[in-house]
Amino acid sequence: MSADVVLPDFATLSRDVRVVRIPLRVRFRGITEREALLVRGPAGWGEFAPFTEYADVEAARWLAAAIEAAWLGWPEPVRSLVPVNATIPAVPAAQVGTILARYDGCGTVKVKVAERGQARMDDIDRVAAVRQEWPHARIRVDANGGWDVEQARAALSALARYDLEYAEQPCERVEDLAELRRALAREGIEVPIAADESIRKAEDPLRVRDLEAADIIVVKVAPLSGVRRACQVVQEVGLPAVVSSALDTSVGIRAGVALAAALPQLEHACGLGTVRLLDGDVTEASLVPADGGIAVQEPPPVSEELLQQFAAPAEREQWWRERLRRCHAILVDQG
Repeated sequence: MSADVVLPDFATLSRDVRVVRIPLRVRFRGITEREALLVRGPAGWGEFAPFTEYADVEAARWLAAAIEAAWLGWPEPVRSLVPVNATIPAVPAAQVGTILARYDGCGTVKVKVAERGQARMDDIDRVAAVRQEWPHARIRVDANGGWDVEQARAALSALARYDLEYAEQPCERVEDLAELRRALAREGIEVPIAADESIRKAEDPLRVRDLEAADIIVVKVAPLSGVRRACQVVQEVGLPAVVSSALDTSVGIRAGVALAAALPQLEHACGLGTVRLLDGDVTEASLVPADGGIAVQEPPPVSEELLQQFAAPAEREQWWRERLRRCHAILVDQG
């Protein structure tokens, strides 16, 4: 948790809490609904939405980010517009055009690959469909650590013909990313490697730098405990950064925009256009791309009507409140 953030006591933290459940337009990360706990503090709303399978120690970092947003706010921006990419889930190639049509003016497309239960040809067909629909787009693929080194080498060898901007987290382990990066270089396969989970889920994200395991890092506000801590990680790693989201509502996306707006350099489009994957939001003024980017602006007003419309069932609200209590206790213990 950033030293700039004063941790509120639990009674204060839980005074104004809402839990929502929003359906997804398409299956993503194996889920069809996204749950999130929203907490309001003196600086506005924060979002606490670690995926349900995450342990409390990891989830506590997400709570630190929500507290930063709600009790402190964010650093001053150095840019007024954040470029964003379109996102294509692991859907059949025939659905690619429909999904791309939701993104206004984006020049970069991230394509999910290595989905469990699918074959390499499914990935190739999906990427090929994107290239056919948007011939001049930058295309990046995201495997979420789904390949071993040999699978990644073979897959990226086949996908390289589509002129990939980079491959995001092709292997799970940092050591494997480093080995893959060397193997691709030996074979003359020019696909840069981006580290995502190896940054946001690692106890020591600097190992990516030390092992020369990546060309680019992907940073997300919530898993890194907030905007200020994420800025520090980017500075310490010293590699170009892509700011991405974690399937957030517009409250969480605004924190990602704050990080992207605060970084001294921003060479790549950011993965902050994922509100398009939700079939609903907590604000009428959703943070979605316009002309390929999201403007840096005041946080959109949260709608009481939408909070009620997407309110989670009582048992799920209780589950999230109990999780909030446990994660707050972890932050207290960490000082």
